[in-house]
Amino acid sequence: MSEPVFIQDYEKNPSNVLTVGTFDGVHLGHQALIHNVVKRAREKGAPAVVVTFDPHPRDIIHPTSDGIRLLTTLNERAAIMEDYGIDRMVVIPFTRDFSMLTSEQFIRDYVHRRIGVNTFVIGYDHHFGRDRRGSIQTLKKLSGDLGFSVYVEEAHEVKHTTVSSTVIRRLLEEDGDVAGAAEMLGRNYEINGTIVKGDQRGRTIGFPTANLNPDNKHKVLPALGVYCVEVKLDGQTFRGMMNIGIRPTFEGTTGVVPEVHIFDFDRTIYGSKMSVRFLQRIRGERKFSGPEGLIEQLIKDREMCRQGD
Repeated sequence: MSEPVFIQDYEKNPSNVLTVGTFDGVHLGHQALIHNVVKRAREKGAPAVVVTFDPHPRDIIHPTSDGIRLLTTLNERAAIMEDYGIDRMVVIPFTRDFSMLTSEQFIRDYVHRRIGVNTFVIGYDHHFGRDRRGSIQTLKKLSGDLGFSVYVEEAHEVKHTTVSSTVIRRLLEEDGDVAGAAEMLGRNYEINGTIVKGDQRGRTIGFPTANLNPDNKHKVLPALGVYCVEVKLDGQTFRGMMNIGIRPTFEGTTGVVPEVHIFDFDRTIYGSKMSVRFLQRIRGERKFSGPEGLIEQLIKDREMCRQGD
């Protein structure tokens, strides 16, 4: 599986071992569910399938002006799930009409009739269908009639906190706690995007930066501040530090800019694709009296990040 497949292009397979959900972040709780699916699929010699939705259901049911903030894009989810052994990620376009289906209609018309299911693995708190009325009990009621079995995956906790996408978003956006988010994700938080040309102020003070334009405008950016990061670029991995902020030391800057200074690197890379993994938050964004104070602090930030080399 290299890319997700939309349901209209999917060929039904009645032997599927599957689960259903949005799976934003593909965190440790999701991974436990996925491992259960893959284990049962391998035992049966059947496909391991995840059924998911795009756009995020909350953007349709409870829309806001700027949309829900995503931990993972659709393609990022597919790549992560492939690493965990999922054979196919089937995407159902989430529309207002689709949201009005009852839970029974969804299972009968989509999961059973159009996708195919032999074994259904569900999270302990998963609800689906109109008004989220569908539950484990709904599945168990339908399983005898439609001929599939049901298994339940229990909650997953980290430091006595139930892992959830909502908790991870809060850690990142409110606290910039990329280490805490990593504990719940089971990996470092990552942003993928394209390098675009900025105002090149960093170059004038000895800290050239690459400005990152995320692939999806709804992607979660950690709280304003400076972070130690790992950068993947053109098949190579580098260490660096990223600033997410409005650059208050300089006049005339507008908007939040994610920019990364890559250590021991001197190439022109505008237009290149780049992946940034967050390792540690060093500090919040600060305003300095002038470039000299900023340079002095950046040298300290760089040394702190290099301690992990």
